[in-house]
This record gives sequence, structure tokens and C-alpha cells, in this order.
Amino acid sequence: MENSWVSLLPFLVVIPISVLSKQVQPGLFAGLILGSYLIQPDLFGGIKTLISYLINNLVKPNNIRIIIFLYVFAGLINLTKIMGGMKGFVNLVGRKVKTKRSAMLLIWLSTFGTFNNPNFRIVTVAPIMKLLKRRLPISLQKIGFMIEVTANPVVALVPIATAFVGYMVSLIGTSLQQVGINESPYSVFIKSIPFNFFSLSIIGIGLYYSFFKEMRSETQEDLVDTSEAQHEEEALKKCIENYQKETPSKPINLILPLCVILIMTLFLSWRDGRSQTNNFFETFLKADSLGVMLEALFVTLLLSLLFFLLQGISVAKIVTHFVEGGNELVSVILMLALVWALSAVSEDLGFSTYIASNLVGWIPKSFIAPIVFILGSSIAYFIGSSWGTWGLLMPLAVTLAQETSSSIILVIGAVFASGTFGAFASPLSDNSITLCTILDLPVMEYARSKLIPSLIAAIITTVLFTVVSILI
Repeated sequence: MENSWVSLLPFLVVIPISVLSKQVQPGLFAGLILGSYLIQPDLFGGIKTLISYLINNLVKPNNIRIIIFLYVFAGLINLTKIMGGMKGFVNLVGRKVKTKRSAMLLIWLSTFGTFNNPNFRIVTVAPIMKLLKRRLPISLQKIGFMIEVTANPVVALVPIATAFVGYMVSLIGTSLQQVGINESPYSVFIKSIPFNFFSLSIIGIGLYYSFFKEMRSETQEDLVDTSEAQHEEEALKKCIENYQKETPSKPINLILPLCVILIMTLFLSWRDGRSQTNNFFETFLKADSLGVMLEALFVTLLLSLLFFLLQGISVAKIVTHFVEGGNELVSVILMLALVWALSAVSEDLGFSTYIASNLVGWIPKSFIAPIVFILGSSIAYFIGSSWGTWGLLMPLAVTLAQETSSSIILVIGAVFASGTFGAFASPLSDNSITLCTILDLPVMEYARSKLIPSLIAAIITTVLFTVVSILI
């Protein structure tokens, strides 16, 4: 199809519909429908084209591997949760918490056992901290802020054994392929991590608030009646005691699977990459990252299943909770399928070529990364989704970077930074909503309490992207 402004229409439809619906999937689906009918403008031809794009992109080997990885990893994590792995880990370190400072330290240390998924971290750590709050002079706003600082911003920086890695690598791979770049998506992801300036900035601010500064209205909030506090603590203890009767406290059930998947990923990466280079460190970049992560995951799954069966859990219970965990990511898998299909449709409409010939000229090269961050942060704040923002923005950002000869690594870092900002700062974020539900916090009030540190981190991030763009 001849390249024209028409190639922009699918993306122009995606963003406003996603913002209005507060869901990314409807916007992506609308963009895919429009793109399909632009390619085949008749009633049944458009539907046939839509189905064709969905199927053809789903059956690509790398895309299938991503879907399997996400589903199996979510299922495994749910099994470790049911087997008491996370509760055991938090209880293990929680015995040492006797002061406000040690409570903050617990939040940061618990990241090592819960870095694989932000919501998983929130639902496991927040209830424990809610109980500890009644024994220590800490506001719920501060507890929530610290848990969130160590959730999405941290997970976005971890290059292995998280639910984010597969999705982020997949988006990079699709976008690089769209502009004809053959570099390993995983190695590009690794190189982009230092440029997620928002994650690094908000983590630094979080450390400052944890140990050196009080959150707004913190002192007033904790002036509650002692008898009421004791009553609430006793009630919460009873709830936790009932929960403990059903769920064991076995930290080994989390520590062992995490150690296995980390060790196996490193070993299999080295094993796979050593045939292409003699340099030890280069072997990890040359390895087939998606294949290696999937192999390591299945080794971990098999060993974990055997370990859990030896503890007396029934096969039926394993299957039930594994499927429940995997099903939690079905909406993400759907979004991935739509992103893949929409990227293919837009490319066939001539999106990249049109961007190259018409849009890149008026954007200064040194402002590509900061503009991408500001645009992405705005989108992310309104839709409240890091994954959704990354899926919407990555193809456009990589194309802009390629056609302006800007640093693709830096621009990819800007995309990931913008989505992280939205997931952290937006009141529509599923992380914030889940956290506020557990801690009994009003969502909008909590969102306002973290707005100033979020904006400070965003300003720092924008300045850093501008300076680095000029230097590069």
C-alpha cells in the first residue's frame, strides 16, 4: 500500500480510545480493526484480514515462546504462594522488625524474594506491613509509597526471572524487526536498563523518604486511640492466624525455585552462547535469550513440582493453582497478541516509511528521548498501565530513533521509563488500586501523597534524557 498519512490512523485511534476506556485492549483492538479495513476495505475482507494478522503473528516461534513463558511463570509463582513460600520468607525476616527503621529495611529486603512481579509483591508484603504499622509509628501512606517504590520501578530493572522480561524483550524484538535491525532483543534490553532514569530516580527518592524524611501528614495520622489500635491489631492477628491454618510458612518453597531459575538461566545462557564466542561475558549476549529463559523455567517447574509433591500436596491442587496463576496473565497475553498484530498491520500500511519521510524532520535529534518520555508518561498516567504504554509507544519510538539516527538504546530506555512513571504515579494503576485496597487507603488521597516525589523524579528523568541525548 502507498505510504501516506493513512498509516498513522491505527495509532491515532489507539491512544484516545485507551485513555477514554482506561483499558489498553479496546484501543489496540480498534486500531487493529481500522488497519485491517484500510488494507482490505470490504465487510468480510476486513474481518478475514484481521484474523489473518492475529494468527500469523501468534504462531511465530518467538511469540509462542513468550506466551508460554508468561503463562508458566505466573502458574509457578502462584504455586510458591500457595505453598507458603512468600509468607515464610516475609515471616523469616519479619521477626527482626522492632523499630521504624527496621520496618523500612524489611520492605527493601523483601524485594529480594518478591522482585518477579509488582502485584505479587504488593499482595504478599502489604498485609504484613499493615500489621506491623500498629506497633510502630509509620503512616500507611509511607508504607504504601515504599512498597510501590520497590515494586514496578525495581521489577523493570531486573533482567532475569521476572514476568516483565519476556514482555519487554518481545516488544523490543518486534520494534527492531519493524525497522530492519537484526540485533538480539535481549542484549538491547540489557543495554537499555541503565537508561530507565525514572526507575533509578524514584528508587533514590524512595531511599531518602525511607530513612531521612517523613511523608506528608505522617505524624498526625498515627495519633490514634491506643485501645482502638490494639483492638484492630488483635482482629488482624486473628485473620492472619486463620490464613496460616490454610497456608504453611515455608520460605524454602520460594527460595528454592528462585535460586534454581536464576542459576539455570545463567548456566544455560553460558552453555548456549559459548559456541559463538570464547569471551565469557559475551556468551550471555550471544545466547538465545528467550529459549534459554523458557528452558530454565521448565527445569525449575519440574523440580518444583517434584519438591511440592514430596511435601504431600495433591496433583489436583497443583493443577488447580497452576492454572489459576497462569490465567491471571490471560489479559496480558491478549494485549500482546493485539500489539503484535497491530505492529504488522501498521508496517504493511507504510507506517515506518511515512514517519521517516514526514515526521522526523521537525523533531531535533537531541530531543527524541525526552519527548518520548514526556509523551509516554502522559499516556501512562491516564491509562495507568506500564505494559500498555510500552506496547503503544515502542514501535513509534524505535522508528523515530532509527530514522533520526538517535540512540535506539536511549529511546528504548525512555519508553520503559515513561511506562514505569504511569504505573507508579497514576491513580488508575492496578498496582496502586491493589495496594490501597489492602491498606484501606483512599486511592485519590494516596495518589496525591506521592505526586510530588513522582514529579520530582520525572523532572530529573527529563533533564537526564536531554543531557545524555546531547552528549551521545
